[in-house]
Amino acid sequence: MSRQDINRSGEMEVFVSVVERGGFTAAALARRMTPSAVSKLVARLEQRLGARLVNRSTRKLQLTPEGCAFYERSIAILADIAEAERQASSGEQASGRIRINTSGSFGNHVLAPLMPAFMALHPAVTLDISHTDRIVDLMEERADVAIRAGPLKNSSLIARKLGATGKIIVASPDYLRRHGEPRTVADLRRHCRIGFSYARAVEGWPLREDGETITIPITPGVQVGDGEAMRHLALSGAGLARLAAFTVRTDIDAGRLMPVLDEANPGDLEEFYALYMGQGGPLPARVRALLDFLASHVRI
Repeated sequence: MSRQDINRSGEMEVFVSVVERGGFTAAALARRMTPSAVSKLVARLEQRLGARLVNRSTRKLQLTPEGCAFYERSIAILADIAEAERQASSGEQASGRIRINTSGSFGNHVLAPLMPAFMALHPAVTLDISHTDRIVDLMEERADVAIRAGPLKNSSLIARKLGATGKIIVASPDYLRRHGEPRTVADLRRHCRIGFSYARAVEGWPLREDGETITIPITPGVQVGDGEAMRHLALSGAGLARLAAFTVRTDIDAGRLMPVLDEANPGDLEEFYALYMGQGGPLPARVRALLDFLASHVRI
């Protein structure tokens, strides 16, 4: 068979079904094929690629590292194909409910100000927005889109980057009058540092000292479950907080919060992504419209 005769997207669709449904038999049922046909297709694919994608020796299907990489690229490519076909066809109107799950900080400072313009463009769309900083299961939460910071961990999701923000250590003028302003990284030990109550990708504050970046453990006097609660505690004078720049910019301009140890800021960036389920056919027009709007309008 020549390379031109190979249906690569069809192979990818079958392979993705095998992975997501946990085996050849379930994938065969979903694709209206026989289990032997699915097994042979995957075997031909492995032979053509020159790499084993699936270990068949265990009761439970197990992907090899090459299989994991091929699966992740396949779902991204299939999503691109669906989008290309959508753009080439007559566009459908965005309508219906969009369920969005986002952090309180992003929801209040970025999403809420943009939504009136989005709703004006798509009057047939309704929004259902929930706020939480914890990582959620989109299917369990019945969310169409989740907006989160940090690297993508779940390969069953597609990520669309929305931007990146710096981080700033801040405190209220009242707190600094009562406790003094830390002048060095070592001074942080005698200050109350507000931390998060859930696991973070980096447990601590990265800071520059003597030309090197070090991570200072939080050992917080106060722990909170979301960034907005942390911001309000800082505003009330409870302690120092390290927050996304877009959440405190207005507070700094108004004098409600003051930057602390700016010279020790390492300049690290926190990236924000819109996450959505990429398999199972083309995206609904309402979800596609939201993703396109966010990619064009979010500024952080």
